Amino acid sequence: MSRVFLLSSNTTTEPYPVYPLGMAVVASALRAKGHNVLQFDYFASGQSESKLRESVSEFKPDFVGISIRNIDNVDSLASEDDWYLESIKRLVAAIKNETGVPLVLGGPAFSIMPEEILLYTGADYGIKGEGEYAFNELIHNLENRVTSPDIINGSENPVHGDKMVSPLFDKKLIRFYLEESGIVNLQTKRGCPYNCAYCTYPSLEGNRFRPRDPGAVVEDIKKVKQDCGADSFFFTDSVFNDAAGHYLEVAEKFIKEDVKIRWSGFFRPQGIGPDDFKLLIRSGLYALELGTDASSNATLEGLNKKFDFADVIGINEMCVKNEIPCAHFVMFGGPGETEATVEEGLDNLNRLEKCVVFVFSGIRILPGTGMQSLAVRDGILSDSASLLKPVYYFSPKIEPEAMNSMIEKKFHRRKDRIFPPSEARARMASMHMFGFKGLMWDRLVSFSKKK
Repeated sequence: MSRVFLLSSNTTTEPYPVYPLGMAVVASALRAKGHNVLQFDYFASGQSESKLRESVSEFKPDFVGISIRNIDNVDSLASEDDWYLESIKRLVAAIKNETGVPLVLGGPAFSIMPEEILLYTGADYGIKGEGEYAFNELIHNLENRVTSPDIINGSENPVHGDKMVSPLFDKKLIRFYLEESGIVNLQTKRGCPYNCAYCTYPSLEGNRFRPRDPGAVVEDIKKVKQDCGADSFFFTDSVFNDAAGHYLEVAEKFIKEDVKIRWSGFFRPQGIGPDDFKLLIRSGLYALELGTDASSNATLEGLNKKFDFADVIGINEMCVKNEIPCAHFVMFGGPGETEATVEEGLDNLNRLEKCVVFVFSGIRILPGTGMQSLAVRDGILSDSASLLKPVYYFSPKIEPEAMNSMIEKKFHRRKDRIFPPSEARARMASMHMFGFKGLMWDRLVSFSKKK
């Protein structure tokens, strides 16, 4: 069996530091095959290249895997320093200076543009999509001198829920992230059946939900609670509230097993009834992050969201009634955006009471998405344009600077309306300095003590 060194390269703390779940899942699958695995987190090491080099040298791996979580921070107003692939290239070079073993890239960011990222960074191999079985396959092939393609497509045979392995949590890393953010992240399912114009989830994880057994989710929670004392979780499913109701089965399992946790997740602002919502609260739900994405019916349609703003208002009112904080993430400048829709959208957002709204200007264009096709149609891109460095879609019917000024004017002096995105980073960093942990944005919402 082989010695496999796994590196989580993520260093971004937006919106808060997150445990490297993907690395832990791959580590678990490799360990199950008998491989000796070491997990190294670059962020937890203090972003120390010398510690990385030393760890690689001491471990003497037969293979090195690097997980890449983000290409950039999807903020059109950010500096070039927020493009992360240059640092990945440096890490690849540093590791290659220590060892000549095969170096394999993977993770969600790599899977979006595998060929370009592999070429840019100088790594040897890559895994597109799900890595736990594909990495084992690659190791087997290379150990047995079987010719392997440079990039293995792990998405060709998606892993069914009963075959998804539990993460191999590293206790030291769990404790580090509990100290940094107070949250452990988990998945209850993979995939996404929606086809939002900007999103890569369907191409990364498939266009249908593949749920895990609720009992397996609970066992992961119990283990982390027992081993490390974690009691706050964030579910990183593309959408937590699936139409088939698997999410309710998970919540019911939490109640039945009396896991006693606080949890949050990504939600679609549609399809949750009052009784369902109360069940979620009983199971430990304390806050929602909502993929609202646009603020008028015209721009929601432009993003192919398949819901309207009345749905958004409905879920927000349900949160207010039950005194559950929610955050809406909204992008201005998408398909169909005009000065009139910006005005309408800002008025609509003003109707959302007791919530936080995070706003982005423009939409990062990624390969294989509807947004790429729209950008080509609108003359923003050529068919062959590289998207390795950020390119943003802005509706041809709106001037970005004028749109940004409209947003800033409307949000002026509102602590619960956050634009530009750098304002969120500054606020969260300040709160963290004062000892706050968790989502932190939920502390910007206050409710009356009267029911």
